[in-house]
Amino acid sequence: MIKKGFHVTVVDDLSAKTDLRYLKSHIENDTATFSKTDVRDYDKLMELDSDFEYVFHLAAQPDVKLSVSDPRFDFEVNILGTFNILEFMRKKEISKLIFASSLGTVYGEPEIYPTPENYQLKPISNYGAAKAAAEMYCSSYSSLYGIDIVSLRLGNIYGPRSTHGVMFDFYNKLKKDSSNLEILGDGSQTKTYLHIVDTINAFDVTHTKMKKGFDVYNVSSDEQTTVKQVAINMSEALGLE
Repeated sequence: MIKKGFHVTVVDDLSAKTDLRYLKSHIENDTATFSKTDVRDYDKLMELDSDFEYVFHLAAQPDVKLSVSDPRFDFEVNILGTFNILEFMRKKEISKLIFASSLGTVYGEPEIYPTPENYQLKPISNYGAAKAAAEMYCSSYSSLYGIDIVSLRLGNIYGPRSTHGVMFDFYNKLKKDSSNLEILGDGSQTKTYLHIVDTINAFDVTHTKMKKGFDVYNVSSDEQTTVKQVAINMSEALGLE
């Protein structure tokens, strides 16, 4: 967005130990602004400027396991946080939002692959339920208050600067002990994956082609890859047998 001439305001609470070095030069050149803000803090959000053309909502608690062990925290970040952003937009009269949802969790265990956007939402994790609930709020706010919203249901993202996920975990485990790699289950579980560059391109294309109302798009590869195959690919990439 900065390359396209936009001034970007980054809002992050830094709870994930976010590295700001990639943003530093943009802040120094006045092409970006940073605000250390928790999306759960509505009053702090309301202190932000109101002259935004687009809001890209990527703030989340992304850990499915943590959503099981600490469902209240997951609820507060992923549902209440989204509600706060929608309220911020309503009060500040900002009309365009792109929301990062989840392809792998809102459908639960679909029987159709690739899964169409109109497939029944039947999440089996608190994280998936929170993302689905956040989408419902997006839909209602779009209908009631005229906010144009696109929800991108993203596959399992991988690539440089990852902080979690199957590939991230496998990489770190193999670097620590290349002779042993623990895989949960029998390795036959399948997922769809999405490279970070493709993810960025999806957001870029979406913001230029937004329509009135609320829309949902699945964004991922149309191929299912087993966890075992991911482990094999990772081992080969690291030069391991």
